[in-house]
Amino acid sequence: MRIFAKTDIGRERKLDEDYFYASKPEDKIKLFILADGMGGYNGGEVASKMATEATRDYIQKNFAKSKESKEQIEQLMKDAMIYANDVVYKKAQSKQDLRGMGTTLDVCLIYNSRLYIGHIGDSRVYRIRKEFMRKITRDDSYVQTLIEDGKITKEEAFRHPKKNMLTKALGCIPEVEPEIYTKTCIKNDIILMTSDGLTNMVKEDEIFKIIKEDSDVNLIKKANENGGLDNITVVVIYNSAQQ
Repeated sequence: MRIFAKTDIGRERKLDEDYFYASKPEDKIKLFILADGMGGYNGGEVASKMATEATRDYIQKNFAKSKESKEQIEQLMKDAMIYANDVVYKKAQSKQDLRGMGTTLDVCLIYNSRLYIGHIGDSRVYRIRKEFMRKITRDDSYVQTLIEDGKITKEEAFRHPKKNMLTKALGCIPEVEPEIYTKTCIKNDIILMTSDGLTNMVKEDEIFKIIKEDSDVNLIKKANENGGLDNITVVVIYNSAQQ
């Protein structure tokens, strides 16, 4: 397994409110987390870091007793994100300058040839298999609702002025329901996790081309070349062997 993971402040923002965690190739638990925070003052920075660390700690603490079945791991992912929501929400309520803070959260766990994904918000997880890249997660966004209602096309969504308007985020309300996805993960699959600082600047076909050319570092470079309007975080997992 080879991993590329990096965050970049972009060209327009004064703070990097993205945060990520990536297991090392030798780690027993293959866990990867990406969060894109939001909120006034430094609230987004606080929310993304807290959500990532709370989720990581919960999964690492409970994985050994929850790994016996697909259903147990799916429940572990869900419980970890609900726990993280509670941590972030309570922190937001405790300080006036953190009120309203929140974050997207994507969690990937690779175990026994399966990819377990937990998702809230509009950061994304893609799986690349051979010559096809598939977006696994569904954006929790106003623009995604417009696409599904047939009111705009995907091409129009890329330039839509309200594309950053979320319909769901972590830490903003007392209870939240994450989406859990379980997919196969076979040898030579590539998993891409990214904040919208990449996908709002670089179209999917170009993202696919850059990764297939084995130049993942150029994902962030290209996003900045195209404007770099937001923080850019990318985690690329090259599954070189069965897990």
